[in-house]
Formats: sequence, C-alpha cells, structure tokens
Amino acid sequence: MRVDGIMATLADLPDSVLLEIFSYLPVRDRIRLSRVCHRWKRLVDDRWLWRHVDLTLYTKSKQRGYVVRYPWGGVRSGEAGSGISGEQQNPDWGLSVSSKMGTMEDPLYLSLGRPHLWILQMRPKVMWHLLRRYMASRLHSLRLGGYLFSGSQAPQLSPALMRALGQKCPNLKRLCLHVADLSMVPITSLPCTLTTLELHSCEISMTWLLKGQDPTVLPLLECIVLDRVPAFRDEHLQGLTRFRALRSLVLGGTYRVTETGLDASLQELSYLQRLEVLGCTLSADSTLLAISRHLRDVRKIRLTVRGLSAPGLSVLEGMPALENLCLLGPLITPEMPSPAEIIASCLTMPRLRVLELQGLGWEGQEAERMLCKGLPHCLVIVRACPKESMDWWI
Repeated sequence: MRVDGIMATLADLPDSVLLEIFSYLPVRDRIRLSRVCHRWKRLVDDRWLWRHVDLTLYTKSKQRGYVVRYPWGGVRSGEAGSGISGEQQNPDWGLSVSSKMGTMEDPLYLSLGRPHLWILQMRPKVMWHLLRRYMASRLHSLRLGGYLFSGSQAPQLSPALMRALGQKCPNLKRLCLHVADLSMVPITSLPCTLTTLELHSCEISMTWLLKGQDPTVLPLLECIVLDRVPAFRDEHLQGLTRFRALRSLVLGGTYRVTETGLDASLQELSYLQRLEVLGCTLSADSTLLAISRHLRDVRKIRLTVRGLSAPGLSVLEGMPALENLCLLGPLITPEMPSPAEIIASCLTMPRLRVLELQGLGWEGQEAERMLCKGLPHCLVIVRACPKESMDWWI
C-alpha cells in the first residue's frame, strides 16, 4: 500500500485495521504479537480482540498423509503411521510433541479411532492462564474441543473450569464444545449467563438433561445445538422443556430420537421459534407433521428432505408465523415434491420471505427459474451445500 507515493508499513495502519487482522490469528500468535512493541501490546489487550476465542486445535490427514497444526502456528506433515521425528516444545504454552504421534504416553494427542483424524488438546494450566490474563469479563463466545477418549493422564474438561468460566466471565453468552467428554461435568456447573450452548460430537451423562431436575439451571438459555451427541434420546429431548427461555433447537445426527418422542416433546416446546432437524433417522414428513401440530409460532424450519413428500410438505400450509424454510439434500427419494408442488404450498404461508434449497442439484436448472418466478414475494436461494463458515460465533 502506498500513501502519498511512499510505501506504507504496518505502523501506518490504524488501530481498527490492525485489530481486524489480529482477530484472524490463532490465540498463541496474538500473545506473541504483544511482545513486538508497546502499541501492539496495547492492541492485544483490547477488549474487542477477546470477545470471541476459538481454542479448538485439530489435525487432519488425507489418505496416508497427515497435517499437524500446532497452537503456536507451526505446521508439520508426513506419512500416516510414520510418527513425528524429534520433539518440539513451546515453553510459554507448556505443550510438547512426542516422537511418536498419537501415543497415549503423550497427553497432548488423542485418537478418535479414525486413521485420518486427530485432535490436539490444550492443557488446563494454559486455559487457566488465558482465563485470568486475557479473557475474563471481555469474553462473549468461547469454543473448546479435543477432550474425549483421551486417557487417564490427558487433560480433561472439569467442573471447576466450567464454574470458573461462570465466575470470571460474566459476559459469556455462547459456549461451543467439540469432541468433549462431559459425563463427569454436571450441567449445573455451566455458566448461568449462557444464552447459546453447542455440543458437537460430545459425550453426556444419562442424567444431563433429564426432566424434573433443577429448573433454575441455565435460566437464560435461548438456543441449544446438539450435533452428533450419541447419548441424546427422547428423555433428554423432553428434559429441554425446563428451559423456559429456549427459542431455538438444532438436532443433528441424534439417531436415538424417535418420531413419538419428537411429537411429545414439541407439544411442551410450543414456544420454539426455530427448529432444525438435520441428518437424523426421523422422516421429514413426520417432523413436519409434529411441527404443524405444536409449533404454530415457529419462524424458521430447517431440515433434511429424507422421507419428504408433497402431502408431507402440505401440512405446513397456512402456518401463520413461518418466515424461513430451508430444505437440505441430497435428493434421494422420488417422492420429493416437485417445484410446482413446493410453490403451491409456499403460497399459502402468509409471512414466508425466504425459501432455501440446498444440495438438491437444482441450481441453474429449470426448477430454480420456476421457483423464482412462482414466488416473487420470497427470496429464493438454490445452491449446493455450503462449506462451514469460519465465523463460528455468527
């Protein structure tokens, strides 16, 4: 960049631009930046930079190769099964890489039982340091991961850490846990300020969400995401009725939830305004039938089209508050409603403003043109399934 014909440097950038750049860096690199100069130290301490913190660290490999991403920004690659030669350490973080990748003697790594997926963990003392020094009252959203199937000597999420988050981070609103073992973490230890709780590939105890427990737990919870939580079943779904502030529910891959359980639970969750049922064993027709019976005030519905038919979609006709309808592919059944049948049903929804069809293979086809022409009052989005956004806090 040039300013008045002179090449500009980082020192010429305003604080707002530098903060935006710093926000895309891993946490370890942000801390290192504070050692560059007094100005950058002041910027690293800025409250804005620590509103959203992502501490999920992972490794992935394709076929026989692997790529290892370290928390201090380094990257190593090699052949699967060959291990990592030598040892890398970072004294500030207390992290080390053993000479054999994935050995249980090294508490840094864990294997998920898949040959091409590894999770890199952060030791508790590092988490405590970040909590005391940088996050505290600044923190609004936190993402943690990699604490499952990790062995007795590996770092674990603890009730003490969860309680400390609630005490030291009074503005924490969103907590996302990935690949975490919560079987020994009671739900009562979670921060009471949470409005959004996301569980992705987590283990929970059988008593975690059962109905009849303390109704004062998480009194502000408005949104809960349960994505690939294998223990989650009908009893847990019915237990969500104690969260009276709950307005958004996302079920992804919860294969133990039955059609009967969903129908019974939605009867008591009639105040939901957003429901997503993705990749479950439930048919789309039965899900829509339960919604039409009990969620008359729902504003957004998002579900996979498995088992969807034209009669099943027609049960939504006349839904008074529905504003956003999203149907996700892939298109695998001949019973799937045609574009004309979708238009006919949508025209009966007085407040529908967004119709989104993902992964159906209709993008750029005659079906897309028919939908756009037949629903002029709606924003019609026809596209392939998008990649996961890096802005996880949105």
